[in-house]
Amino acid sequence: MPTAAPAFPRRHDLDWLRIIAFGLLILYHSGMFYVTWGWHVKSVHSGPEAEWAMRLLNPWRLALLFFISGVAMRFAADKLGSSKLARERSVRLGLPVLFGMAVVVAPQSWLQLVESGEFQGGFLAFWPHYLDFGSDFSIITPTWNHLWYVVYLLVYTLMLAPFAGRISRFMAGRGAKVTEFLFGGKWGPLVLLTLPTTPFLIYRMTLDRYFPTTHDLVWDWSNHAHSLTILIFGFLLAKDRAFWSAIQRALPWGIVLVLTLGVSLTLIWNGWDQITTEHDWIIWPARFARIFYAWIMIVTLLGLGQRYLNRPSRVLTYMTEAIFPWYILHQTLTVMLGFWLTRQGLPVGVEVLLVIGGTFVGCAVLHELVIRRVGFLRPVFGLKPFSRSPVSRKVIAAGTGGR
Repeated sequence: MPTAAPAFPRRHDLDWLRIIAFGLLILYHSGMFYVTWGWHVKSVHSGPEAEWAMRLLNPWRLALLFFISGVAMRFAADKLGSSKLARERSVRLGLPVLFGMAVVVAPQSWLQLVESGEFQGGFLAFWPHYLDFGSDFSIITPTWNHLWYVVYLLVYTLMLAPFAGRISRFMAGRGAKVTEFLFGGKWGPLVLLTLPTTPFLIYRMTLDRYFPTTHDLVWDWSNHAHSLTILIFGFLLAKDRAFWSAIQRALPWGIVLVLTLGVSLTLIWNGWDQITTEHDWIIWPARFARIFYAWIMIVTLLGLGQRYLNRPSRVLTYMTEAIFPWYILHQTLTVMLGFWLTRQGLPVGVEVLLVIGGTFVGCAVLHELVIRRVGFLRPVFGLKPFSRSPVSRKVIAAGTGGR
């Protein structure tokens, strides 16, 4: 049954932050085509020029998404109840994973193997081999690639759903007293900016050293620890008034600390080999500073969003629906555009604009003209099926409907 937790207003700011986070993720994956780090395909213009910006984005981009996913899960659990939450999310997340692995992600693997010289031929010739679990490629096929976030979110949802009601009731009672003690007093902002980093500091000293990130679900223990913990934070604190009040109080300090840590870490990262060779004592302080930077950035973004973005709009309504199909589509579009464009002899600036712009435009066009208007495609891209009501269908088609 749905929990009897007290009502809490719609958080339009978190909807905006989710959209912004996914947008930054699209930019990040476009950037992976140009940096020196390994990726599915690479531009002929690859180099280290943009890596400083990628390093500043990398520590918190997915953590913010998992936190907001935890908040959304709490709202959904209080509204639907545990059983209905599990059933609904199994469909809303499970179908996009299955369809994404079978169809959407397949071109990424094809072009990766074409570029490495392991496969020669068109996509239609490759696809049966991709779907064959026994294919002898250097990469696992079929695969979920960037859709690992959806897979993990589904697993975490099914893990937490049976306990959602009890957790909500606890946070509305004794849990609220604990958070009021931690975040409500004079030192609440300081506690907020420091205490939640504790588990991540422990993971950095233990799990991170033995379990590098793999995204393979069954042997990704460090990634699970980080992702599940931040999602649980979001679930626990979604409706906690002491926490959200402390977010606002901590905002000025958060802005200062994020800028200070961001500049300091960039200087260290840019000269990492030389600095750590001459001053090896700085390695662990820098690693800890990265964790503080990630959490304080999340706190700062939550504070800025709460102050400036917590209002509804038609654009927000439209993009809240659109952004998940965009996420499912974007990396395949980036890989396909990049693979073709980088072989056309274009200047780097033109190629970058075409890859990034083409990815966003492709996502927008495919969502608007195809996905949201074709009934059988809506569920496999995470959208609700068309309502049986003709009036509701007209509202959805006009771009003013709910999610």
